[in-house]
Amino acid sequence: MRVVCISDTHHQHRSLKVPDGDLLVCAGDFTRRGDRADVVAFDAWLGTLPHAHKVIIAGNHDFAFETEPAAARSWIQHATYLQDSGCLVGGLRVWGSPWQPRFFDWAFNLDRGAPLKAKWDLIPADTDLLLTHGPPFGVLDRTHDGRRVGCEELALAVARIRPKVHVFGHIHEDYGMVERDGVTYINASSCDLGYRPRQAPIVVDLAL
Repeated sequence: MRVVCISDTHHQHRSLKVPDGDLLVCAGDFTRRGDRADVVAFDAWLGTLPHAHKVIIAGNHDFAFETEPAAARSWIQHATYLQDSGCLVGGLRVWGSPWQPRFFDWAFNLDRGAPLKAKWDLIPADTDLLLTHGPPFGVLDRTHDGRRVGCEELALAVARIRPKVHVFGHIHEDYGMVERDGVTYINASSCDLGYRPRQAPIVVDLAL
């Protein structure tokens, strides 16, 4: 299965050249501040893409999915929206969650430690593709000033579950892909640190 990964498009999705594939995933922050017009525009764009399956989660910019979740979910017509939930895509078990360590006053903030651990404890042990907005601690989570800002509890959960792929974004400046201990980690941030959509979608092929 060919999986195409994007994240952090920040309403600049139409600037992307998206490769074809079987599954398109977006790890959140597809809007500027989560208003209805941005969500609807992103969903309409998704509808123009050829991928047979599309799965998305929210990120810290996508406020509507936290403040008016029922309405926001109804605006998504061309993808499966996950929030502490999963779906099966052609035999691939996908789980998605938007939470992150507290980051100013943005959406989907939780304190480090037990509150985040409770969310990661929901991830099924047989998950193949994990989709979160923020990175695990120590993997593609370095900010421009050298700080590691990923979630420690998420790192422990990934080490325990060992999904085939873990896709995230949030830290624009540490875009890329690495493989560690059998897990492929992808920071799919489409925008760079200056919010310019210059980072290409990342493609990974998975054997089922």
